[in-house]
Amino acid sequence: MRILIVEDDDETNRFVARGLAELGHHVITSTDGRDGLFQATGDQFDALIVDRMLPGLDGLSLIKALRAAGNMTPALMLTAVGGIADRVEGLEGGADDYLVKPFAFSELAARVHALGRRPATQTEASVLVIGAIELDLHRRTVTRDGRRIVLQPREFALLAELMRNPRRVMTRTMLLERVWDFDFDPKTNIVETHLSRLRSKLNAGFDDDAIETVRGAGYMVRGG
Repeated sequence: MRILIVEDDDETNRFVARGLAELGHHVITSTDGRDGLFQATGDQFDALIVDRMLPGLDGLSLIKALRAAGNMTPALMLTAVGGIADRVEGLEGGADDYLVKPFAFSELAARVHALGRRPATQTEASVLVIGAIELDLHRRTVTRDGRRIVLQPREFALLAELMRNPRRVMTRTMLLERVWDFDFDPKTNIVETHLSRLRSKLNAGFDDDAIETVRGAGYMVRGG
């Protein structure tokens, strides 16, 4: 795997880079947020390891900038801040995983390997279609009845998960696990908030609601 490490602590940077290199990975390092963003956008990587507190540009802003630009490279965020609210903020901001310092290298390596396996396990079609809604996983585009709809990365991921299960009601817990990678209930309304934003964009200019709420159960794409 090609891995970019953005970590301003020299000792941690060298320790992680050396360990991953010994496992056979090709590792590029950076100690500054802005340089890390430049590296991540100028080259292709299989995974990113990003410290949350960085000079130049903090790690969360770095990941948000990548996601806004359509760069969905799996990202593991390293941080000394491990509260639930901070984890929620990091994951909702676009990070795929979150590891609190101090950490065991074996756990970091296992998490990086798990991130690297995700693209390889995808065997689905690159274009998902339900009714008048078409979602292209490779081009990261969405249309409804031929009309282009611009979505934020998390909105896109939410719609993609609903469209992967066209005849199945997706519960809030399922969406938290599959879209946000939460294995706990964050006690927030992030699912409802993102669904509301997604609905308003999908339904603009149309008479019917593209997403059906199944009371007491969950959500389905109607695709009208």
